Amino acid sequence: MYPIKEVEALNDEVTRMVIEAPAIAKKIKPGQFIMLRIDESGERIPLTMNDCDPQAGTVTIIFQAVGATTGKLATLKAGEALLDFAGPLGNPTELEGAKRACVIGGGLGTAIAFPQAKWLHEHGVEVDVITGFRNKDLILLEKEIDENSTRQIIMTDDGSNGNKGLVTQALQQRIDEGADYDLVLAVGPVIMMKFVAATTKPYGIKTLVSMNPLMIDGTGMCGGCRVKVGDEYLHACVDGPDFDGHLVDFDDAMRRGVMYRSFEGAAREAHEGRDCMNGKGE
Repeated sequence: MYPIKEVEALNDEVTRMVIEAPAIAKKIKPGQFIMLRIDESGERIPLTMNDCDPQAGTVTIIFQAVGATTGKLATLKAGEALLDFAGPLGNPTELEGAKRACVIGGGLGTAIAFPQAKWLHEHGVEVDVITGFRNKDLILLEKEIDENSTRQIIMTDDGSNGNKGLVTQALQQRIDEGADYDLVLAVGPVIMMKFVAATTKPYGIKTLVSMNPLMIDGTGMCGGCRVKVGDEYLHACVDGPDFDGHLVDFDDAMRRGVMYRSFEGAAREAHEGRDCMNGKGE
């Protein structure tokens, strides 16, 4: 069992959870993920590490309650425990050698991009962090990013934070201003990553994109996370999750990303139905 040490609602949709997992905390690196299972009747789901504390022996995850399992996970409290918490899985993000980087997070992807920004900042890299959200109430990790970056730019779709626009617009502006990036890392919706890669390609800037949104079982067995990179299909969970953004077939990835929506919807409805039967639906 893996004790839950802290639970914090970051907004109405997103939860931060700190898990006691000493062996994983000593090894996990930015970009890697874990597989968790709440109980014996639960499914295994992958979640990318948001932070870790090797000395305290904890790993932090941030998730949005959008499916049956994440919905149930969001109801757990400090003092309870998870049955399984396995990792680290996947390959760490290739950050060595960067001198001036831009880390881009879209929505919940900001939580996954944070450890890369933190690592770069701690290793003396000049790092800009550009994040995008629907509105100001959904902004994540503003304080933490401010402490672990050279510059932070937050964009909102509706301009409610006073900065309306897309992350790609902010990226293009920084490039036009002379930001000589040698690495751009994007984590977020596939469509966002597609246009980030399109923005950097004319300049030949090394661009990594995290294809973690496609993962299902996290072991390469299900094939659900196959992503076309150049002329071959790779598995996001075992070959990635980071890939060269200029080689990823994003259109193929978006088609694959909607394949399981009906199954997830059915699972969520079944979970909500059980809650109602158990008197938890009020």
